[in-house]
Amino acid sequence: MKKLLVVSLFVCLGVMNVFAVEKELNPLITAMPSLTISPDGRASGLGDIGAATSTDQNSQHWNAAKYAFINSKGGLSVNYSPWLRKLVKDINLAYIAGYYKFDDLQAISASFTYFSLGEVNLTDYSGQDLGHAKPNEFAFDVAYSRKLHDFISMSATLRFMYSDLNNGSNLSTSDASTEMKAAWTMAADIGFYYRQPLEIKSGTSLLSVGLTLNNLGGKMSYDDITKQFIPASIRLGLGYKIPFNRYNSLGIYADVGKLMVPSRNSKYAKDDDGNELTGQKLNEWYSELSSVKGIFYSFADAPGGFKEEMQELQPGVGLEYSYNQQFFGRLGYSYENYYKGNRNYFTLGAGFHLSIFSLDVSYCIATVSTNPLDQTLRFTLGFDVAGIKDLVSNKR
Repeated sequence: MKKLLVVSLFVCLGVMNVFAVEKELNPLITAMPSLTISPDGRASGLGDIGAATSTDQNSQHWNAAKYAFINSKGGLSVNYSPWLRKLVKDINLAYIAGYYKFDDLQAISASFTYFSLGEVNLTDYSGQDLGHAKPNEFAFDVAYSRKLHDFISMSATLRFMYSDLNNGSNLSTSDASTEMKAAWTMAADIGFYYRQPLEIKSGTSLLSVGLTLNNLGGKMSYDDITKQFIPASIRLGLGYKIPFNRYNSLGIYADVGKLMVPSRNSKYAKDDDGNELTGQKLNEWYSELSSVKGIFYSFADAPGGFKEEMQELQPGVGLEYSYNQQFFGRLGYSYENYYKGNRNYFTLGAGFHLSIFSLDVSYCIATVSTNPLDQTLRFTLGFDVAGIKDLVSNKR
């Protein structure tokens, strides 16, 4: 019961496109899908991509290895998004990220994500009222990044994840399977970033490549019986920034990501005699499947074969125009296959950056009229901590 309650809660809140549900759909469902949401105004304006974009204060979410190349000594960003406003009015995502560079080679960074799901009315299968809850999730992570070469860097991130979907409401009964509890686990990210300057007629261009493995860790359980996979993923990005002259430049970026989560009706779900598992036996097999096996299975277990595996890829592209590295205009597109969630949308964004302060905003335009992500706004305030410190010191 509890596993279905958890899944129903998130699906109904629009983490995926709930209005496109049909029998042939086979989306990948995980615990804490909030970790897959783009939290910042810049990346969101570029089509929710960031593995290979130029360095910024929110690199922690996309690829912490980029911090090794950032110019500033330290920085902090505050991000906010009123989430899924077409469905409800009280779901919000907040994200804070910061970094500090020890020297030109290495940096340490951290971030905190808080996702409030508003107030939810809880019921059992029969429709009996189980009270109200204000579910929430949060994650805290710390990363270390270092240059391995003039053009290459690597990062390692450790993350604590916590999800409380009943928020203290009394769901206990005589049946232990109906007792909902808060779930938590630990996970890690690994990031690689390659950035090489290339001389062209109009100036110095930048070629960049990024690769990340995210949320590699244990499973989560809301009832100590069934276990949910967390949103482990792999993302590959490519970018090229072209200067037109001293003041104008254009960045062209593309990412493709994939959840490393097995299908619930995996073709590997068989008993000792080779018979396909169904019903409760299939649920038990999926619950007990280890995270490591799940990651490897995820590349070749879709019941539709190679075609369906390709449907699980989520590409995105983005363009970023910059004037004097102070004014930015952004355009992006994010694609998800119809059978895996159907979240397809264009994004628009703008940014204004000064030496110690930055503001970025993005806006989502869904291509599917029933997509609850339509008209989503995201805001980012960034601060150059080292620049502020120098400014204060000069005034003194």
